[in-house]
Amino acid sequence: QVQLVESGGGLVQAGGSLRLSCASSGRTFSTYGMGWFRQAPGKEREFVAAISGSGGSTSYADSVKGRFTISRDNAKNTVTLQMNSLKLEDTAVYYCTRGRTYFSTSVLPGAWDYWGQGTQVTVSS
Repeated sequence: QVQLVESGGGLVQAGGSLRLSCASSGRTFSTYGMGWFRQAPGKEREFVAAISGSGGSTSYADSVKGRFTISRDNAKNTVTLQMNSLKLEDTAVYYCTRGRTYFSTSVLPGAWDYWGQGTQVTVSS
C-alpha cells in the first residue's frame, strides 16, 4: 500500500506563490508517474499537472501552464508543485496522486491509483 502525504497549502493573496509537497511511501517511487489534481467546492476533481518517473517529462492543464511547475526528487520520494501568479480560481483542495504507469497524463481521476488526503489552497483578493 502506497501512502501519499501532501503539505504546503495555505492562504495566499492573488499574484502570490505557494509550494506544495507530497511525500510517498514505498520503494518503487521512480517507477511511476506522479500527478496533482484539484477540486473546488461544487466542482469535479480536475487534472493540474503530471510528471514521469524520471522527471524528464511533464504535462500541465492549460489553466496552469506557465504558472505552475511540477518536479520530483526520487532520492527523497517527493513530488512538488510550485505555484506562481496564483489566481482566485486556483482556490481548491489539491491532491497528490500516483499513476499506474511510468508517465500518465490522463485527466480522469479514475486512471490514477493512489491519492493523498489533500491540502487546501485558498487565494484571496
